[in-house]
Amino acid sequence: MTATILLVDDHSVVREGYRSVLQKQPGLRVIAEAGDGAEAYRLFKSEAPDLVIMDLSMPGIGGVEAVRRIRQWDKAAKILVFTMHENAGFAVQAIRAGARGYVTKTSPPETLVRAVMDVLAGKIAISPDIDHELALSRISGESSAADVLTPREFEVLRLLLAENTTEEIAETLHVSPKTVANLHSLIKDKLGVGSDIELVRLALRQGILTEPDLGEA
Repeated sequence: MTATILLVDDHSVVREGYRSVLQKQPGLRVIAEAGDGAEAYRLFKSEAPDLVIMDLSMPGIGGVEAVRRIRQWDKAAKILVFTMHENAGFAVQAIRAGARGYVTKTSPPETLVRAVMDVLAGKIAISPDIDHELALSRISGESSAADVLTPREFEVLRLLLAENTTEEIAETLHVSPKTVANLHSLIKDKLGVGSDIELVRLALRQGILTEPDLGEA
């Protein structure tokens, strides 16, 4: 039996690299590729792959929201997150949204291949570096955004931190601007901050936002 895979990453060179790694493995075949979350959702419905390998940071709909939508469509969907984010908060949100695995792009190729096989076999797969980060986050004592926000709220936070306007976020998520404004307020309440500047500071402190992100904004 051959397992079919949908690759999702906004960088074609990255997709090409791990497509090459995966297709060297017997029993794995990449049948489709997507450059953003919305395209991933459409391709999942049309191609019905056995596994989705999903990046998190992409234009428009991010990976966490794409995972959530795919799992809403098919509760049996198997999704492995493959991302640069070495932050426990992103892993918590991805798994809460329905991902069955989380591997960082700094991991060796064999870690990705092993995670693919594990998720296809119905197991949870977490790369060792993220396992370590999750353990540290449990003993840190600070309540993080990942602990208190739902996947939808986390996606709105991500888009806010990327300096999207209320109207742009509403268009991306196919909701009303009023819904986005309400979520914006709820996020600040849940995180105990009173302004967007405090929200940015919290995101920097918790590693959700980095200094390079601010430079790119």
